[in-house]
Amino acid sequence: MIDFQQLADKYGAPLYVYDAEKIIEKYRSFEKAFDVKSLKIHYACKALSNVSILKLFRKLGAGLDCVSIQEVMLGLKAGFLPASIIYTPNNVSEEEFELAIQKGVKINVDNIQMLEYLGINHPDLPVCIRLNPHLMAGGNSKISVGHIDSKFGISIHQIPLVNRIVKRLNIKVEGLHVHSGSDILDPDVFIKAADLIFAAAEHFTDLSYIDFGSGFKVKYKEGGLYTDIQKFGETFSQHFNAFCERQGKNLTLCFEPGKYMVSEAGHFLTKVNVVKQTTACTFLGVDSGFNHLIRPMFYNAYHDIQNISNPDGDKKIYTVVGYICETDTFGADRIITEVRKNDILVFKNAGAYCFSMASNYNSRYRPAEILVYQGQDFLIRERENFKDILSKQMEINVEEIVDI
Repeated sequence: MIDFQQLADKYGAPLYVYDAEKIIEKYRSFEKAFDVKSLKIHYACKALSNVSILKLFRKLGAGLDCVSIQEVMLGLKAGFLPASIIYTPNNVSEEEFELAIQKGVKINVDNIQMLEYLGINHPDLPVCIRLNPHLMAGGNSKISVGHIDSKFGISIHQIPLVNRIVKRLNIKVEGLHVHSGSDILDPDVFIKAADLIFAAAEHFTDLSYIDFGSGFKVKYKEGGLYTDIQKFGETFSQHFNAFCERQGKNLTLCFEPGKYMVSEAGHFLTKVNVVKQTTACTFLGVDSGFNHLIRPMFYNAYHDIQNISNPDGDKKIYTVVGYICETDTFGADRIITEVRKNDILVFKNAGAYCFSMASNYNSRYRPAEILVYQGQDFLIRERENFKDILSKQMEINVEEIVDI
């Protein structure tokens, strides 16, 4: 058990805390869920990209899924071999692709224009092609990325055009990629996408892997729905193995879990600044806001909130809000044990898309990050200070320049 109160006393709040043992547990359970000849797990580092977290995944044997050249550079800094990194950007420049090619990572292409560019300018470069299966899937419209109006991927209906370009430019297509969305509960979505990709795969003789992205739903509350990864792995493995048997060769099955790996491992600690009674409700004003954890405001995401300073107190109804000069409600009408000024609240499921989406809005500092392993806590990111806010700003002599 992690002593969150002790960590808050030691490091202050707000504070992100990650449980290394939970990450290891999730990785191993995912790994064991599939029974195929070859499985490769690429951790989707956009979920949580601290270099120490990346080093943990490298030690576990994972590859890396990167969506920007900066994530690629972080992965290389963490010790990943270029061949274990797949670069899957969206709407980036030719210059960024060139940088990724120079780094030697696997290239995943999601538009016809870039496929032609790479075929003409890098004729010997093996590529992966990201296809859009035109399937609506995911927890809400903001995290569904495989439907017909999505900006991601090459339409599955453009396969004839893709084939024409591949044959004309003699492009080696080593992989196919599909990602339908996040918070997918129904395994049938993956099966439907797989059938579409398997049909497309018939056109590419050089394939060595098929990457099905991720999107597995994690449990956000007691009794909440989640993807049973063991049951999914058993069903999907059978489907994939049958395809390989029909093809007469064993392809590598790839996935890119991010949230599944780190969501439950993360906790966000905040201190209560104000207990404010109004005519409508009782607000708990904490020392944070959507500058640190935007998911509830951006995705309408649920994070369980508990009072670790008074765990046995009487239960009351509160609305938890932040200190940003915007509406930043973390949770409305939550039942929490009685809260007093300076109590520490813990937000659960704060490992994925929490710190990685943090900002300096309102010129606030981003919080520190801690990794806990076998009872020991390690500082993996210092809390920002005013020097960090000014570090890249250039002061000019406005008095001399502006004539008012």
